[in-house]
Amino acid sequence: MLLNFTKMQGLGNDYVYFNCLNGVPSNLIKSIEKISDRRFGVGGDGVVLICQSQVADAKMRMFNLDGSEGKMCGNAIRCVGKYLFDNGISNKTEMSIETLSGVKQLKLKIKDDKTVSVTVDMGKPILDAKQIPCGFVGHQLINENIVINGNTYNLTTVSMGNPHAVIFLPDIKEIDVEKKSFDLQHDSFFPEGINVEYVNVIDDATIEMRVCERGSGETFACGTGACASIVASVLNGKIKMNEWITVKLLGGNLKVKYTGETVFMEGTATKVFDGTIEV
Repeated sequence: MLLNFTKMQGLGNDYVYFNCLNGVPSNLIKSIEKISDRRFGVGGDGVVLICQSQVADAKMRMFNLDGSEGKMCGNAIRCVGKYLFDNGISNKTEMSIETLSGVKQLKLKIKDDKTVSVTVDMGKPILDAKQIPCGFVGHQLINENIVINGNTYNLTTVSMGNPHAVIFLPDIKEIDVEKKSFDLQHDSFFPEGINVEYVNVIDDATIEMRVCERGSGETFACGTGACASIVASVLNGKIKMNEWITVKLLGGNLKVKYTGETVFMEGTATKVFDGTIEV
């Protein structure tokens, strides 16, 4: 079966996008790992299916490169908005996208009839430890030392529809992100796994972040991770609420603001190329 796809990226967080508005082709989901493989497939951090929705303008289903389905991806949802507008599927510059973590609202910035950036209302962060979920016995895990496999980690956990553990460090440039995250991501303390963010607060308007995503390893950017890091920075008194903060990632910069009720994220969305693959 030959299927058309579009390769898109948000700050280097790249996915292979399929138009599934008329249904999901047979064998597509079984082929996620093959499609995502950077040597033998198209290559990417995973695959995104753009589907029909009964409650929004479209539905996003995103899969990690290991084939597991994720609930939400901030960089991918911006690309979904761009795909719908730039391909004439929707003429809306404000649209809603259904995800497994709820319906998200998008505002598109258009230049020369193409989407150049998207602002997403990412919703209210989840702080309750049981909903993250994690094995912390208290209500919220904020600035707590947790011992896992004999190592102590100072953690703040936030869910943006998917779970994140934020670790603040004075220097994040030289660390082996995947090695350092392995025990956290495979311990029963996080029964559904965990995305791990390493954050250095540069000043009151700027942070830098690296991320190890469950199911994908280190990626160039993570939109939900950037949002979780800003929420964690506010909760730890490192930055102020209701301020747009620049999040510096390996793939570029995002702008994020935490209001206390919701989190807004603004960033670019870029088409790389169109193609056809046999599955």
